[in-house]
Amino acid sequence: LAAIPSVVLGLWGILVLGPYLAHHLEPGLHDKLGFVPIFGAPEATGTGLFTAGLILTIMIVPIIASICRELFLAVPNELEEGALALGTTRWEMVRGVILPATRSGIAAAVILGLGRALGEAIAVTQVIGGGTKISHNVFGPSDTLASKIASSYQGAASGIEASSLLYLAAILLVMGLLANVVAQIIVRRFDPLRGAR
Repeated sequence: LAAIPSVVLGLWGILVLGPYLAHHLEPGLHDKLGFVPIFGAPEATGTGLFTAGLILTIMIVPIIASICRELFLAVPNELEEGALALGTTRWEMVRGVILPATRSGIAAAVILGLGRALGEAIAVTQVIGGGTKISHNVFGPSDTLASKIASSYQGAASGIEASSLLYLAAILLVMGLLANVVAQIIVRRFDPLRGAR
């Protein structure tokens, strides 16, 4: 799934996921949980924050899973064999040896995946609905920094509108950089295989 282009996932979200959500999931959630403001959508459209969140989840889970797989393979065999030799079950070995040894890497993988989702523009622009403000419910149209830049930059006239989009791009760049720096700090500081620094 990580090799599927963003535009293809966005198109799938518009043509398949959005109509399914509009006809099956959104009306049910509105009927059962309509008293909660975030589920109080007046109409089911299949586009909005919820659909964009699902598309982003589909995009980042393979990235996080592949990084975690590499982390699990990097745990020394001696640790695994030692735990099994002491009579632990495979699940106890995973819970007591592998997960603690890779905890910081897993946290860093999640942060890197969220950083990837933060900068995703094309798929989100296709399914978020193009609202001009942040919606009060998860099914309403909205906008993200990346989708606002992608949808507005082509038509931006020179002047204040273009400048504001460039400022949004700078904010997005700083947020992505901070996500990567935090991930690096977590890995370096709390890596039990190398020792805390």
